[in-house]
Amino acid sequence: MIFKVFYQENKKFSPQREKTKSLYIEGDDSISVRRLLAKETEYNVELITPLEGNHLEYEKENADFKLVEFN
Repeated sequence: MIFKVFYQENKKFSPQREKTKSLYIEGDDSISVRRLLAKETEYNVELITPLEGNHLEYEKENADFKLVEFN
């Protein structure tokens, strides 16, 4: 399943809406995605949303859609 993750780049600072970024990642569920991001990054994850059906197709067509992969 593909998830859209909203995050701040650094946990040290208070979140600001204007600095929220997003990425797309594939995973089994939101818990495994959160664990992977905690292991691989210093991101302050705000929200993880599953993308399916029309919502996924919309994101693929209208956003900078690129799946993030960690080695």
